[in-house]
Amino acid sequence: MFELQEQHRMVEKVFRAFAEKELLPKVEAFEKGEELPYDLMRKMMNSLGGGAMIKEAMLRRVEKMEAAQAGKEAKKAPEDGAEALERDPLIPSLILKELSRVSPGYAMSWGASLGLCGQNIMNKGTPDQIRAYAIPVLSLEKIGAWALTEPGAGSDAFGAMQTTAKPQGDFYLLNGTKTFITNAPYADVFLVYAKVDRGQPKSEQPVQAFILTRGMKGLSTGKPFEKMGMKDSPTGEVFLEDVEVPVENLLGGSEKQSMRDGAKESLGSERSGVAPMCLGIIERCYELSLKYAKERVQFGKPIAEFQAIQLKLADMYIHLQNTWNIVFRLAEMGRTGKRDTAFVCASKVYTARAAVEVALSAIQIHGGYGYMKEYHVEKLMRDAKLLEIGAGTSDINALTTARLELGLA
Repeated sequence: MFELQEQHRMVEKVFRAFAEKELLPKVEAFEKGEELPYDLMRKMMNSLGGGAMIKEAMLRRVEKMEAAQAGKEAKKAPEDGAEALERDPLIPSLILKELSRVSPGYAMSWGASLGLCGQNIMNKGTPDQIRAYAIPVLSLEKIGAWALTEPGAGSDAFGAMQTTAKPQGDFYLLNGTKTFITNAPYADVFLVYAKVDRGQPKSEQPVQAFILTRGMKGLSTGKPFEKMGMKDSPTGEVFLEDVEVPVENLLGGSEKQSMRDGAKESLGSERSGVAPMCLGIIERCYELSLKYAKERVQFGKPIAEFQAIQLKLADMYIHLQNTWNIVFRLAEMGRTGKRDTAFVCASKVYTARAAVEVALSAIQIHGGYGYMKEYHVEKLMRDAKLLEIGAGTSDINALTTARLELGLA
């Protein structure tokens, strides 16, 4: 369970080579906003044969869904790489890790589009929705955005939600604002959460998810935010002003009692995705620091011989191994379908804190050079900080863990 198999080593090797050769030279342009990361994502997908493979696998799944609905047996087909990847959650975790060693922001945009938007529609959508929206997003023909957070809601994403969807015959009228949405400035497909307003008190309004597309009248997005870190991941606002959304764009095709549980499940997936991103940051910072400590000479000897440096490296190593173990356990939970919300929240708290601590130690070990942009640890520290804030702050996740363990949640 706690070691990589041959196929996992191959994934590591392939994506590390891509990240070093293709992604690293683009990071500066992405951070300055001179280029967008999406064409490189498509190149990454297509160079590995992923686009066509995913399309075929997803279409087969739709055919199985339709056959099951009709009471028929679907045609059998040999398993391909896309289905194997879905069956083994450690593979996407390793991809996130390798991308995050170079650019956590690029990894975040990729994961938000495919995981939070595309996979949600794939898992909960109708066959028609999967064909029209999920498959284009999962194959990266289109870019997706997952829109839950609002300007005044903060950590109370559901209770303080102000975005409304008013039923108007064969469509819903959506109004509201979403903020801090990854990919929002350039996304093609938006999965937007809103409260269905039939005049009842807000506390009784069910939360539903709607599929929107760029170009819909009344839907607009703001410019990319200027941020401390994750600069290579465009983030922005989504504005909804009397957007007419057809009933068939309600995720799943019909109103559920509430999509809160589905959104919380997505938050859980997002939190599970934080750990491999942190692993990539920690692994790269540790490797760079170890190398620098052996090469940097002060007072006539490598700084690796000083106990102060050795203690920092030891702490970094401890965080590295603990985070590896967490990633392995999360992947095993995904493979077996086990749900442990307390562990997911706790793992997000620990790994995000560890990534920030390790990145800061890496800068300290590098001294003045670590503070310079030409040294990669500077970027990794800036990017790491968001992982303590996004997907629920560390405090919220820690409190959720405690409340679950105490039986208060």
